[in-house]
Amino acid sequence: MQSKKVLIEYIKTSRERGVQEYFIRQALLDAGWDKDEIDNALGSEEAWPQGARRDIKSEITLKPKRVSLSKKHFISSLPKSLLLTLVVAAIGVATMFFYQNKKYEIVLSDGNGELASFNYGSWPALEDTAFFEKVKQEFIDEKISFVETDLSAMLLRVYKDGKVIKEVPIVSKGNEGSWWETPAGLYKIEGKEADHFSSFGQVHMPWSMPFQGNFFIHGWPYYNNGEPVAPGYSGGCIRLSTEDAKSVFDLVEVDTPVLVYEKDFIKDSFEYKLLENKISASNYLTADLGNNFVFAQRESDKQVPIASLTKLMTAIVASEYINIEKEITITGDMLVQTSIPRLYAGQRISVFNLLYPLLMESSNEAGTAIAAILGTNRFVGLMNEKAKAIGMNDTNFVDPNGSGAENVSTASDLFQLAKYIYNNRSFILDMSRGEATQSVYGQPILYGLQNFNVFVNDQDFVGGKVGITNAAGETILSVFEIERAGETRPVVVIALGSDNRTKDATTLIDYVRSSY
Repeated sequence: MQSKKVLIEYIKTSRERGVQEYFIRQALLDAGWDKDEIDNALGSEEAWPQGARRDIKSEITLKPKRVSLSKKHFISSLPKSLLLTLVVAAIGVATMFFYQNKKYEIVLSDGNGELASFNYGSWPALEDTAFFEKVKQEFIDEKISFVETDLSAMLLRVYKDGKVIKEVPIVSKGNEGSWWETPAGLYKIEGKEADHFSSFGQVHMPWSMPFQGNFFIHGWPYYNNGEPVAPGYSGGCIRLSTEDAKSVFDLVEVDTPVLVYEKDFIKDSFEYKLLENKISASNYLTADLGNNFVFAQRESDKQVPIASLTKLMTAIVASEYINIEKEITITGDMLVQTSIPRLYAGQRISVFNLLYPLLMESSNEAGTAIAAILGTNRFVGLMNEKAKAIGMNDTNFVDPNGSGAENVSTASDLFQLAKYIYNNRSFILDMSRGEATQSVYGQPILYGLQNFNVFVNDQDFVGGKVGITNAAGETILSVFEIERAGETRPVVVIALGSDNRTKDATTLIDYVRSSY
Protein backbone atom coordinates (compact mmCIF):
# COMPACT_ATOMS: atom_id res chain seq x y z
CA MET A 1 0.00 0.00 0.00
CA GLN A 2 2.82 2.36 0.87
CA SER A 3 4.58 1.71 -2.48
CA LYS A 4 1.36 2.48 -4.36
CA LYS A 5 1.03 5.74 -2.43
CA VAL A 6 4.61 6.70 -3.36
CA LEU A 7 3.93 5.85 -7.00
CA ILE A 8 0.70 7.88 -7.12
CA GLU A 9 2.36 10.85 -5.41
CA TYR A 10 5.28 10.80 -7.83
CA ILE A 11 3.00 10.80 -10.88
CA LYS A 12 0.80 13.53 -9.43
CA THR A 13 3.78 15.73 -8.55
CA SER A 14 5.30 15.20 -11.98
CA ARG A 15 2.07 16.19 -13.71
CA GLU A 16 1.78 19.30 -11.57
CA ARG A 17 5.21 20.35 -12.79
CA GLY A 18 4.55 19.70 -16.45
CA VAL A 19 6.31 16.39 -17.04
CA GLN A 20 5.11 14.64 -20.18
CA GLU A 21 3.56 11.17 -19.83
CA TYR A 22 6.34 9.52 -21.84
CA PHE A 23 9.07 10.76 -19.48
CA ILE A 24 7.08 9.91 -16.36
CA ARG A 25 6.63 6.36 -17.62
CA GLN A 26 10.29 6.00 -18.67
CA ALA A 27 11.58 7.26 -15.31
CA LEU A 28 9.40 4.74 -13.44
CA LEU A 29 10.32 1.85 -15.74
CA ASP A 30 14.01 2.67 -15.40
CA ALA A 31 13.56 2.78 -11.62
CA GLY A 32 12.25 -0.78 -11.68
CA TRP A 33 8.48 -0.31 -11.32
CA ASP A 34 6.19 -2.92 -12.89
CA LYS A 35 4.54 -1.85 -16.15
CA ASP A 36 1.05 -2.87 -15.02
CA GLU A 37 1.45 -0.96 -11.74
CA ILE A 38 2.53 2.12 -13.70
CA ASP A 39 -0.43 1.84 -16.11
CA ASN A 40 -2.90 1.46 -13.26
CA ALA A 41 -1.40 4.40 -11.41
CA LEU A 42 -1.35 6.63 -14.49
CA GLY A 43 -5.06 5.96 -14.98
CA SER A 44 -5.95 6.58 -11.34
CA GLU A 45 -7.94 9.68 -10.43
CA GLU A 46 -5.65 10.15 -7.40
CA ALA A 47 -2.66 10.65 -9.68
CA TRP A 48 -4.08 13.86 -11.18
CA PRO A 49 -3.76 17.36 -9.73
CA GLN A 50 -7.14 18.72 -8.69
CA GLY A 51 -9.14 19.90 -11.67
CA ALA A 52 -6.36 19.10 -14.14
CA ARG A 53 -7.84 15.99 -15.74
CA ARG A 54 -9.62 16.94 -18.93
CA ASP A 55 -9.32 15.53 -22.42
CA ILE A 56 -9.50 17.61 -25.55
CA LYS A 57 -10.31 15.58 -28.65
CA SER A 58 -10.07 16.76 -32.19
CA GLU A 59 -10.33 14.52 -35.22
CA ILE A 60 -8.73 15.64 -38.47
CA THR A 61 -8.64 13.40 -41.50
CA LEU A 62 -6.27 14.09 -44.37
CA LYS A 63 -6.38 12.02 -47.54
CA PRO A 64 -3.37 12.65 -49.76
CA LYS A 65 -3.79 9.78 -52.21
CA ARG A 66 -4.40 6.73 -50.01
CA VAL A 67 -3.08 8.05 -46.70
CA SER A 68 -5.36 8.71 -43.74
CA LEU A 69 -3.96 10.55 -40.73
CA SER A 70 -5.98 10.96 -37.54
CA LYS A 71 -4.73 13.42 -34.93
CA LYS A 72 -5.71 13.30 -31.27
CA HIS A 73 -4.88 16.02 -28.82
CA PHE A 74 -4.48 15.08 -25.21
CA ILE A 75 -3.69 16.92 -21.93
CA SER A 76 -3.15 20.69 -21.93
CA SER A 77 -2.65 23.58 -19.52
CA LEU A 78 0.18 22.02 -17.51
CA PRO A 79 2.95 23.98 -15.70
CA LYS A 80 6.41 24.13 -17.29
CA SER A 81 8.92 23.37 -14.55
CA LEU A 82 10.09 20.17 -12.91
CA LEU A 83 12.28 19.06 -10.02
CA LEU A 84 12.46 15.27 -9.54
CA THR A 85 13.01 14.68 -5.83
CA LEU A 86 11.34 11.33 -5.19
CA VAL A 87 13.46 8.22 -4.76
CA VAL A 88 11.74 6.44 -7.63
CA ALA A 89 13.08 8.91 -10.19
CA ALA A 90 15.68 7.49 -12.57
CA ILE A 91 15.99 10.46 -14.87
CA GLY A 92 16.54 14.07 -13.83
CA VAL A 93 14.71 16.53 -16.03
CA ALA A 94 15.20 20.31 -16.22
CA THR A 95 13.09 23.09 -17.78
CA MET A 96 10.13 21.37 -19.48
CA PHE A 97 8.57 22.31 -22.78
CA PHE A 98 4.83 21.63 -23.10
CA TYR A 99 3.47 20.41 -26.38
CA GLN A 100 0.25 18.97 -27.69
CA ASN A 101 0.69 15.27 -28.41
CA LYS A 102 -0.48 14.25 -31.88
CA LYS A 103 -0.73 10.59 -32.76
CA TYR A 104 -0.73 9.36 -36.33
CA GLU A 105 -2.24 6.25 -37.78
CA ILE A 106 -0.87 5.73 -41.28
CA VAL A 107 -3.10 3.76 -43.62
CA LEU A 108 -1.69 2.47 -46.89
CA SER A 109 -2.79 0.21 -49.71
CA ASP A 110 -1.77 -3.44 -49.31
CA GLY A 111 -1.41 -3.80 -53.09
CA ASN A 112 -4.71 -5.65 -53.48
CA GLY A 113 -7.01 -2.66 -53.44
CA GLU A 114 -7.51 -2.84 -49.68
CA LEU A 115 -6.37 -0.40 -47.00
CA ALA A 116 -4.32 -1.68 -44.09
CA SER A 117 -2.76 0.01 -41.06
CA PHE A 118 1.01 0.45 -41.29
CA ASN A 119 3.00 -0.79 -38.29
CA TYR A 120 6.56 0.42 -38.02
CA GLY A 121 8.73 -2.00 -39.95
CA SER A 122 5.86 -4.48 -40.48
CA TRP A 123 4.58 -3.83 -43.96
CA PRO A 124 4.14 -6.95 -46.12
CA ALA A 125 4.67 -5.01 -49.38
CA LEU A 126 8.28 -4.32 -48.38
CA GLU A 127 11.04 -6.56 -49.68
CA ASP A 128 13.73 -7.29 -47.10
CA THR A 129 16.61 -6.47 -49.43
CA ALA A 130 15.41 -2.92 -50.02
CA PHE A 131 13.58 -2.21 -46.77
CA PHE A 132 14.83 1.29 -46.03
CA GLU A 133 14.88 2.52 -49.62
CA LYS A 134 11.33 1.33 -50.25
CA VAL A 135 9.98 2.82 -47.03
CA LYS A 136 11.45 6.20 -47.87
CA GLN A 137 10.13 6.18 -51.43
CA GLU A 138 6.71 5.01 -50.33
CA PHE A 139 6.54 7.77 -47.74
CA ILE A 140 7.42 10.31 -50.41
CA ASP A 141 4.95 8.87 -52.92
CA GLU A 142 2.17 8.81 -50.34
CA LYS A 143 2.96 12.37 -49.18
CA ILE A 144 3.67 11.38 -45.60
CA SER A 145 5.39 13.69 -43.13
CA PHE A 146 8.50 12.03 -41.69
CA VAL A 147 12.12 12.53 -40.59
CA GLU A 148 15.02 11.01 -42.54
CA THR A 149 18.42 10.72 -40.88
CA ASP A 150 21.17 9.74 -43.30
CA LEU A 151 24.12 8.65 -41.15
CA SER A 152 26.38 8.24 -44.19
CA ALA A 153 25.87 11.74 -45.58
CA MET A 154 25.41 13.04 -41.99
CA LEU A 155 22.24 14.88 -42.93
CA LEU A 156 18.81 15.06 -41.30
CA ARG A 157 15.82 15.98 -43.44
CA VAL A 158 12.29 16.86 -42.35
CA TYR A 159 9.58 15.97 -44.86
CA LYS A 160 6.15 17.58 -44.90
CA ASP A 161 3.58 15.78 -47.06
CA GLY A 162 6.41 13.97 -48.86
CA LYS A 163 8.50 17.08 -49.59
CA VAL A 164 11.69 18.23 -47.88
CA ILE A 165 11.04 21.36 -45.85
CA LYS A 166 14.22 21.34 -43.76
CA GLU A 167 17.70 19.86 -44.14
CA VAL A 168 20.34 20.20 -41.43
CA PRO A 169 23.77 18.64 -40.87
CA ILE A 170 24.21 15.91 -38.27
CA VAL A 171 27.21 16.99 -36.23
CA SER A 172 27.73 13.77 -34.28
CA LYS A 173 26.52 10.16 -34.06
CA GLY A 174 27.47 7.01 -32.16
CA ASN A 175 30.88 5.49 -32.89
CA GLU A 176 30.58 2.58 -35.34
CA GLY A 177 31.20 -0.80 -33.74
CA SER A 178 30.90 0.58 -30.21
CA TRP A 179 28.23 0.10 -27.56
CA TRP A 180 26.83 3.47 -28.59
CA GLU A 181 26.54 3.05 -32.34
CA THR A 182 23.40 4.85 -33.57
CA PRO A 183 20.82 2.20 -34.53
CA ALA A 184 19.50 2.09 -38.09
CA GLY A 185 15.83 1.31 -38.52
CA LEU A 186 12.34 2.74 -38.79
CA TYR A 187 11.13 4.42 -35.60
CA LYS A 188 8.93 7.30 -34.50
CA ILE A 189 9.26 10.39 -32.32
CA GLU A 190 8.17 9.15 -28.89
CA GLY A 191 8.18 12.46 -27.05
CA LYS A 192 9.50 16.04 -27.02
CA GLU A 193 11.34 17.85 -24.26
CA ALA A 194 12.99 21.26 -24.45
CA ASP A 195 15.75 20.36 -21.98
CA HIS A 196 16.28 16.70 -21.13
CA PHE A 197 18.88 15.84 -18.49
CA SER A 198 20.69 12.59 -19.30
CA SER A 199 21.26 10.42 -16.24
CA PHE A 200 23.78 8.40 -18.29
CA GLY A 201 25.95 11.28 -19.46
CA GLN A 202 25.05 13.76 -16.69
CA VAL A 203 24.48 16.44 -19.30
CA HIS A 204 21.61 18.58 -20.55
CA MET A 205 20.34 17.69 -24.03
CA PRO A 206 18.41 20.66 -25.47
CA TRP A 207 15.41 20.12 -27.77
CA SER A 208 15.35 16.37 -27.19
CA MET A 209 13.22 13.94 -29.19
CA PRO A 210 13.55 10.25 -28.15
CA PHE A 211 13.07 7.79 -30.99
CA GLN A 212 14.42 4.45 -29.69
CA GLY A 213 15.10 3.47 -26.09
CA ASN A 214 18.04 5.56 -24.88
CA PHE A 215 18.54 7.24 -28.27
CA PHE A 216 17.48 10.82 -28.98
CA ILE A 217 17.69 13.53 -31.62
CA HIS A 218 18.88 16.64 -29.76
CA GLY A 219 21.00 19.78 -29.77
CA TRP A 220 24.58 20.12 -28.52
CA PRO A 221 24.73 18.86 -24.90
CA TYR A 222 26.14 20.90 -22.04
CA TYR A 223 27.02 20.45 -18.36
CA ASN A 224 25.23 22.00 -15.39
CA ASN A 225 27.64 24.93 -15.43
CA GLY A 226 26.69 25.70 -19.03
CA GLU A 227 29.94 24.38 -20.53
CA PRO A 228 29.30 22.45 -23.79
CA VAL A 229 30.65 18.93 -24.10
CA ALA A 230 33.76 18.41 -26.20
CA PRO A 231 33.38 17.49 -29.89
CA GLY A 232 33.43 13.78 -30.70
CA TYR A 233 31.15 10.79 -31.06
CA SER A 234 27.82 10.86 -29.25
CA GLY A 235 26.45 8.23 -26.89
CA GLY A 236 24.42 6.89 -29.80
CA CYS A 237 22.13 9.89 -30.13
CA ILE A 238 21.84 12.02 -33.25
CA ARG A 239 23.35 15.38 -32.37
CA LEU A 240 22.50 18.56 -34.23
CA SER A 241 23.57 22.10 -33.55
CA THR A 242 21.29 23.53 -30.89
CA GLU A 243 19.82 26.01 -33.37
CA ASP A 244 19.06 23.26 -35.89
CA ALA A 245 17.67 21.00 -33.18
CA LYS A 246 15.14 23.67 -32.17
CA SER A 247 14.09 24.10 -35.80
CA VAL A 248 13.48 20.37 -36.15
CA PHE A 249 11.80 20.24 -32.72
CA ASP A 250 9.33 22.93 -33.83
CA LEU A 251 8.56 21.17 -37.12
CA VAL A 252 7.95 17.58 -36.00
CA GLU A 253 5.19 16.10 -33.89
CA VAL A 254 5.05 13.13 -31.56
CA ASP A 255 4.58 9.84 -33.50
CA THR A 256 6.21 11.28 -36.63
CA PRO A 257 8.01 8.38 -38.39
CA VAL A 258 11.83 8.50 -38.21
CA LEU A 259 13.87 6.66 -40.84
CA VAL A 260 17.47 6.11 -39.68
CA TYR A 261 19.82 4.53 -42.20
CA GLU A 262 23.34 4.50 -43.56
CA LYS A 263 25.01 3.08 -46.63
CA ASP A 264 25.91 -0.21 -44.89
CA PHE A 265 22.22 -1.04 -44.93
CA ILE A 266 21.81 -0.27 -48.62
CA LYS A 267 22.70 -2.80 -51.28
CA ASP A 268 26.17 -2.23 -52.73
CA SER A 269 27.40 -3.07 -56.23
CA PHE A 270 29.57 -6.12 -55.58
CA GLU A 271 28.36 -9.07 -57.73
CA TYR A 272 28.73 -12.85 -57.55
CA LYS A 273 28.20 -15.56 -60.13
CA LEU A 274 25.13 -17.54 -59.12
CA LEU A 275 25.52 -21.29 -58.49
CA GLU A 276 23.25 -23.75 -56.76
CA ASN A 277 23.80 -26.11 -53.88
CA LYS A 278 21.75 -28.47 -51.74
CA ILE A 279 21.79 -28.93 -47.99
CA SER A 280 19.91 -31.14 -45.54
CA ALA A 281 18.39 -28.46 -43.25
CA SER A 282 14.70 -27.79 -43.88
CA ASN A 283 15.31 -24.03 -44.16
CA TYR A 284 18.56 -22.28 -44.89
CA LEU A 285 20.04 -19.14 -46.39
CA THR A 286 23.63 -18.21 -47.18
CA ALA A 287 24.06 -14.64 -48.39
CA ASP A 288 26.33 -11.60 -48.54
CA LEU A 289 25.36 -9.00 -45.93
CA GLY A 290 26.77 -6.20 -48.07
CA ASN A 291 25.02 -6.67 -51.40
CA ASN A 292 22.32 -9.19 -50.40
CA PHE A 293 23.54 -11.77 -52.94
CA VAL A 294 22.11 -15.20 -52.13
CA PHE A 295 24.54 -18.08 -52.60
CA ALA A 296 22.07 -20.79 -51.64
CA GLN A 297 18.66 -21.00 -50.00
CA ARG A 298 15.75 -23.30 -49.31
CA GLU A 299 12.34 -22.11 -48.11
CA SER A 300 13.99 -19.05 -46.63
CA ASP A 301 10.62 -17.29 -46.22
CA LYS A 302 8.95 -20.10 -44.27
CA GLN A 303 8.21 -19.26 -40.63
CA VAL A 304 9.64 -21.86 -38.23
CA PRO A 305 10.84 -22.04 -34.59
CA ILE A 306 14.37 -20.68 -34.13
CA ALA A 307 15.29 -21.75 -30.57
CA SER A 308 18.16 -19.78 -28.96
CA LEU A 309 18.87 -17.62 -32.02
CA THR A 310 16.25 -15.54 -30.16
CA LYS A 311 19.00 -14.46 -27.76
CA LEU A 312 20.60 -12.28 -30.44
CA MET A 313 17.55 -10.02 -30.26
CA THR A 314 17.68 -10.24 -26.45
CA ALA A 315 21.23 -8.84 -26.59
CA ILE A 316 20.13 -6.02 -28.93
CA VAL A 317 17.27 -4.91 -26.69
CA ALA A 318 19.46 -5.16 -23.59
CA SER A 319 22.11 -2.91 -25.13
CA GLU A 320 19.60 -0.36 -26.47
CA TYR A 321 17.18 -0.09 -23.56
CA ILE A 322 19.22 -0.86 -20.45
CA ASN A 323 22.34 0.75 -19.05
CA ILE A 324 24.61 -2.28 -19.32
CA GLU A 325 26.55 -1.12 -16.27
CA LYS A 326 23.38 -1.68 -14.25
CA GLU A 327 23.80 -4.34 -11.59
CA ILE A 328 20.94 -6.58 -10.56
CA THR A 329 20.47 -9.07 -7.76
CA ILE A 330 19.86 -12.62 -8.96
CA THR A 331 16.69 -14.12 -7.45
CA GLY A 332 15.60 -17.72 -7.25
CA ASP A 333 13.02 -17.39 -10.03
CA MET A 334 15.79 -16.36 -12.45
CA LEU A 335 17.59 -19.69 -11.98
CA VAL A 336 15.74 -21.48 -14.76
CA GLN A 337 16.88 -24.64 -16.51
CA THR A 338 19.92 -23.92 -18.65
CA SER A 339 22.85 -25.65 -20.31
CA ILE A 340 25.51 -24.65 -17.76
CA PRO A 341 24.18 -23.15 -14.49
CA ARG A 342 26.45 -20.34 -13.32
CA LEU A 343 24.35 -17.85 -11.39
CA TYR A 344 23.18 -18.10 -7.78
CA ALA A 345 20.53 -16.38 -5.69
CA GLY A 346 21.75 -13.16 -4.09
CA GLN A 347 24.53 -12.66 -6.64
CA ARG A 348 25.09 -9.07 -7.82
CA ILE A 349 26.03 -8.91 -11.49
CA SER A 350 25.89 -6.33 -14.29
CA VAL A 351 24.09 -6.66 -17.60
CA PHE A 352 27.49 -6.44 -19.31
CA ASN A 353 28.65 -9.57 -17.53
CA LEU A 354 25.38 -11.39 -18.23
CA LEU A 355 25.76 -10.88 -21.99
CA TYR A 356 28.77 -13.22 -22.17
CA PRO A 357 27.04 -16.40 -20.90
CA LEU A 358 23.93 -15.37 -22.85
CA LEU A 359 25.81 -15.32 -26.16
CA MET A 360 28.57 -17.89 -25.58
CA GLU A 361 26.83 -20.58 -23.53
CA SER A 362 23.25 -19.75 -24.49
CA SER A 363 22.44 -19.19 -20.81
CA ASN A 364 18.71 -19.15 -20.10
CA GLU A 365 19.53 -17.83 -16.63
CA ALA A 366 21.20 -14.77 -18.14
CA GLY A 367 18.34 -14.14 -20.57
CA THR A 368 15.75 -14.42 -17.80
CA ALA A 369 17.70 -12.09 -15.50
CA ILE A 370 18.21 -9.45 -18.20
CA ALA A 371 14.53 -9.44 -19.17
CA ALA A 372 13.48 -9.12 -15.53
CA ILE A 373 15.09 -5.67 -15.33
CA LEU A 374 12.36 -4.16 -17.50
CA GLY A 375 9.77 -6.82 -16.76
CA THR A 376 9.60 -9.86 -19.01
CA ASN A 377 6.41 -8.81 -20.79
CA ARG A 378 7.72 -5.36 -21.62
CA PHE A 379 11.11 -6.75 -22.63
CA VAL A 380 9.58 -9.27 -25.05
CA GLY A 381 7.36 -6.50 -26.39
CA LEU A 382 10.45 -4.44 -27.14
CA MET A 383 12.01 -7.45 -28.89
CA ASN A 384 9.02 -7.63 -31.21
CA GLU A 385 9.01 -3.88 -31.77
CA LYS A 386 12.68 -3.99 -32.70
CA ALA A 387 12.08 -6.88 -35.08
CA LYS A 388 9.44 -4.89 -36.93
CA ALA A 389 11.65 -1.79 -36.96
CA ILE A 390 14.43 -3.56 -38.87
CA GLY A 391 12.17 -5.34 -41.35
CA MET A 392 11.70 -8.74 -39.69
CA ASN A 393 8.13 -8.97 -40.91
CA ASP A 394 7.53 -12.67 -40.18
CA THR A 395 9.10 -12.88 -36.72
CA ASN A 396 7.48 -13.23 -33.31
CA PHE A 397 9.08 -13.62 -29.88
CA VAL A 398 7.35 -14.93 -26.76
CA ASP A 399 10.30 -15.15 -24.35
CA PRO A 400 13.88 -13.85 -24.15
CA ASN A 401 15.53 -17.27 -24.48
CA GLY A 402 13.84 -18.98 -27.42
CA SER A 403 12.55 -21.77 -25.19
CA GLY A 404 8.98 -21.63 -26.49
CA ALA A 405 8.02 -23.12 -29.85
CA GLU A 406 6.20 -19.84 -30.58
CA ASN A 407 9.53 -18.02 -30.98
CA VAL A 408 9.40 -18.09 -34.77
CA SER A 409 11.12 -16.42 -37.69
CA THR A 410 12.33 -17.07 -41.22
CA ALA A 411 15.83 -17.39 -42.63
CA SER A 412 15.16 -14.19 -44.58
CA ASP A 413 14.20 -12.31 -41.41
CA LEU A 414 17.28 -13.65 -39.63
CA PHE A 415 19.34 -12.26 -42.51
CA GLN A 416 17.90 -8.83 -41.61
CA LEU A 417 18.84 -9.46 -37.97
CA ALA A 418 22.40 -10.43 -38.90
CA LYS A 419 22.70 -7.38 -41.15
CA TYR A 420 21.55 -5.07 -38.35
CA ILE A 421 23.93 -6.56 -35.80
CA TYR A 422 26.89 -6.56 -38.20
CA ASN A 423 26.36 -2.91 -39.16
CA ASN A 424 25.07 -1.46 -35.87
CA ARG A 425 25.82 -3.74 -32.92
CA SER A 426 29.01 -5.56 -33.95
CA PHE A 427 30.13 -5.83 -30.32
CA ILE A 428 27.43 -8.51 -29.92
CA LEU A 429 29.26 -10.61 -32.49
CA ASP A 430 32.56 -9.90 -30.72
CA MET A 431 31.10 -11.08 -27.41
CA SER A 432 29.59 -14.19 -29.02
CA ARG A 433 33.05 -15.38 -30.02
CA GLY A 434 34.44 -14.57 -26.57
CA GLU A 435 36.13 -11.31 -27.44
CA ALA A 436 35.27 -7.64 -26.78
CA THR A 437 36.79 -8.05 -23.33
CA GLN A 438 38.63 -4.74 -23.59
CA SER A 439 35.96 -2.12 -22.98
CA VAL A 440 35.09 0.79 -20.74
CA TYR A 441 33.19 -1.74 -18.62
CA GLY A 442 36.34 -3.66 -17.75
CA GLN A 443 37.00 -7.38 -17.88
CA PRO A 444 34.09 -9.84 -17.62
CA ILE A 445 33.89 -11.38 -14.13
CA LEU A 446 32.73 -14.86 -15.17
CA TYR A 447 35.66 -17.12 -15.97
CA GLY A 448 35.88 -20.48 -17.69
CA LEU A 449 32.97 -19.82 -20.03
CA GLN A 450 32.55 -22.34 -22.82
CA ASN A 451 31.71 -21.25 -26.35
CA PHE A 452 29.00 -23.22 -28.12
CA ASN A 453 29.64 -21.49 -31.45
CA VAL A 454 30.97 -24.22 -33.72
CA PHE A 455 33.21 -21.91 -35.76
CA VAL A 456 34.93 -20.15 -32.87
CA ASN A 457 38.33 -21.41 -34.09
CA ASP A 458 37.72 -20.41 -37.71
CA GLN A 459 39.82 -17.35 -38.53
CA ASP A 460 37.05 -15.95 -40.75
CA PHE A 461 34.35 -16.29 -38.09
CA VAL A 462 33.00 -12.94 -36.87
CA GLY A 463 30.32 -14.18 -34.50
CA GLY A 464 26.88 -15.72 -34.22
CA LYS A 465 24.62 -18.03 -32.25
CA VAL A 466 23.41 -21.62 -32.14
CA GLY A 467 20.26 -23.16 -30.70
CA ILE A 468 18.40 -26.41 -30.19
CA THR A 469 14.91 -27.38 -29.03
CA ASN A 470 12.56 -30.22 -29.83
CA ALA A 471 10.35 -27.90 -31.86
CA ALA A 472 13.15 -26.13 -33.74
CA GLY A 473 15.65 -28.91 -34.15
CA GLU A 474 19.20 -27.57 -34.41
CA THR A 475 19.63 -23.95 -35.55
CA ILE A 476 22.62 -21.77 -36.36
CA LEU A 477 23.45 -18.25 -37.50
CA SER A 478 27.12 -17.55 -38.19
CA VAL A 479 28.75 -14.49 -39.76
CA PHE A 480 32.07 -14.69 -41.60
CA GLU A 481 34.35 -12.20 -43.32
CA ILE A 482 35.81 -13.69 -46.49
CA GLU A 483 38.37 -12.13 -48.80
CA ARG A 484 37.11 -12.03 -52.39
CA ALA A 485 38.41 -10.02 -55.36
CA GLY A 486 40.45 -7.79 -53.07
CA GLU A 487 37.49 -7.06 -50.80
CA THR A 488 36.39 -8.33 -47.40
CA ARG A 489 32.88 -9.66 -47.85
CA PRO A 490 30.52 -10.28 -44.88
CA VAL A 491 28.71 -13.59 -45.38
CA VAL A 492 26.05 -15.09 -43.13
CA VAL A 493 25.12 -18.76 -42.91
CA ILE A 494 21.68 -19.52 -41.47
CA ALA A 495 20.31 -23.05 -41.05
CA LEU A 496 17.01 -23.93 -39.36
CA GLY A 497 15.41 -27.29 -38.66
CA SER A 498 18.73 -29.08 -39.04
CA ASP A 499 19.67 -32.54 -37.83
CA ASN A 500 23.34 -31.52 -37.78
CA ARG A 501 23.92 -27.79 -37.74
CA THR A 502 27.71 -28.10 -37.73
CA LYS A 503 27.73 -30.23 -40.86
CA ASP A 504 25.14 -28.10 -42.66
CA ALA A 505 26.81 -24.78 -41.84
CA THR A 506 30.27 -26.12 -42.72
CA THR A 507 28.98 -27.39 -46.06
CA LEU A 508 27.42 -24.01 -46.84
CA ILE A 509 30.41 -21.86 -45.95
CA ASP A 510 32.81 -24.25 -47.70
CA TYR A 511 30.59 -24.03 -50.77
CA VAL A 512 30.93 -20.24 -50.77
CA ARG A 513 34.69 -20.41 -50.29
CA SER A 514 35.24 -22.96 -53.06
CA SER A 515 32.73 -21.76 -55.62
CA TYR A 516 33.03 -17.99 -55.63
